[in-house]
Amino acid sequence: MSADITAEDAGISWKLTALVDRTAAEAALAASVEEAWDSDLVMSAHEVEADRYDPMNAGLWRIEAWYPRKPDKALRATLKTMFDGNPPDFTLEKVEPEDWVTLSQHAVEPVRAGPFHIRTPDFPADESAIDLIIPASRAFGTGQHETTAGCLAMLGWLKQRGVRPRWIADIGTGTGLLAIGALKLFPTANVIASDIDPVCAEIVGENAAGNAVPLGQRPGALHYVTAPGMDHPALKARAPYDLLIANILARPLIELAPDFARTLMPGARVILAGLLTTQEAKVTRAYQRQGLRMERQIADGDWSILCLRSVRG
Repeated sequence: MSADITAEDAGISWKLTALVDRTAAEAALAASVEEAWDSDLVMSAHEVEADRYDPMNAGLWRIEAWYPRKPDKALRATLKTMFDGNPPDFTLEKVEPEDWVTLSQHAVEPVRAGPFHIRTPDFPADESAIDLIIPASRAFGTGQHETTAGCLAMLGWLKQRGVRPRWIADIGTGTGLLAIGALKLFPTANVIASDIDPVCAEIVGENAAGNAVPLGQRPGALHYVTAPGMDHPALKARAPYDLLIANILARPLIELAPDFARTLMPGARVILAGLLTTQEAKVTRAYQRQGLRMERQIADGDWSILCLRSVRG
């Protein structure tokens, strides 16, 4: 990484790009979710396509990362940890500060997840599926990530099994996609969504409007609150829930297990995501201690999506 960054560049957001082998790419992606989320680093990776004009790079992986300020010592330390002490040489590109996350998700292809078709406004609808429009956003949850798509697939599986929840909470909602998807499947349910990031309030409102989902505190509407975990009067007042969704990270999922369990009806389902397959056992044990049992698990690459059911009466 270049060290030639001056004070006049302060406030500029940066895109960092490097070529690495697959093992390094997968390890860095896992670390970016598990360890480095608080560093404001957003990272993606994809395999370089075989190219007769660039045969030497075929089979390598291109790492792309977005950082909301000039690269500093904290970022360098994060990258060093993520790449086992030997980060690659990144090329740097300035981008507009307010667009750095949106650019990381620009022109993404539509995703099919269970009964849902998730797309940006740039693509046509799929009339054979439940069509959801989620523009590139400053918040997590556009359907591209395996955890979000897995949660949508799990919702579809519950619907196929005849589950009809009436009181639903989506904790750590991001763009509101999972809450909106739940309302599309269960249009008479009472749905509340929350996130710790205040910017999500505006984004959830925009996405609800774009998908013809009304806002409000009535059946068939989406109610949003800004809150950490379950710490909001509206979340407590709506309990008990018969479906709770949390697509966050393994550590907060474990810490929130007692709080979640206290808000559940007997027989309620909990969909958990944002955890790696290597973290599944720890997360599962935390919820088993609270009286839940595993009902279904979906593995997508390195990620696990869990559905557990409360067995306490």
